[in-house]
Amino acid sequence: MAEQVSLTSIDEAGPGARETDVHGMTHAGKVREDNQDAFLIASLHHTLVVHDSSLFDVEPALFTSGRRGMLFLVADGVGGGSGGADASQSALRAAAGYVCDAMDHYSHNEPAAEPRFIERMLRAVELTHAVVREEAEKDESRRGMATTLTMVTVMWPRAHLVHVGDSRCYRLREGVLKRLTKDQTMAQMLLDEGKLSPAEAEQSRLRNVLWSAVGAPLAEPVMTSADVRWEDRMLLCSDGLTKHVSDEEIGEILGRPQSSKLICRDLIDLVLRRGATDNVTVIVGQMHRPAPRG
Repeated sequence: MAEQVSLTSIDEAGPGARETDVHGMTHAGKVREDNQDAFLIASLHHTLVVHDSSLFDVEPALFTSGRRGMLFLVADGVGGGSGGADASQSALRAAAGYVCDAMDHYSHNEPAAEPRFIERMLRAVELTHAVVREEAEKDESRRGMATTLTMVTVMWPRAHLVHVGDSRCYRLREGVLKRLTKDQTMAQMLLDEGKLSPAEAEQSRLRNVLWSAVGAPLAEPVMTSADVRWEDRMLLCSDGLTKHVSDEEIGEILGRPQSSKLICRDLIDLVLRRGATDNVTVIVGQMHRPAPRG
């Protein structure tokens, strides 16, 4: 049974209600005994209020912040023993804390706020990278542990995405699916250089080899900002999903007129039917236009 959380009808920052339907689910799969993935869904108020998470002992209000928004994170750990799970959980904890610090420097009404916030988000990943490497150095059994990290903060009507590794973020808007991240794998690098065709890259063993990861020798975060519209549906996922489900299938499932919880379940169930050779984690979120007030 997958671990799952849901978050519905959250009153968000800005004028009017923000009806938000968000759900997260993670599953170890059918091959691996342990689950090295981790996710976190939180709303940012005067404190970061964690509604639920795959982290084992996260506190309900773990960090403080002076602004409001939404935070979604997915991490896919790499490393033997407990190293991968430790890396993904440590990264989520550290990143969430640093995001709160960054939120203190964000204002919707200040033109220079967004560039400054983006700079601090990138700095948050650099600090998270340092935390994971430091923890690995303390314990011989965790040497070499690393993790992907895909993190989205939503301060209506803007979303800011920072990405390291190959956990992806997608957006479905008016029936059109767009991948907002590029995998930091050797196969993708060779594809970009024209040394592999798309078909070859898809089948290459190098599609599972990361050249950038939090805690690895090199972590190169990529930042993207975009507008958010009513009814946009966003997906964050580990590569346990995309190993078994194509972008076309993801778009079709995200487009179904059902709740984020059911969308998550459909995605996980499809992976399980196809063998689930890796841990799989998904977060699906959508903001519904509020009903007119009478």
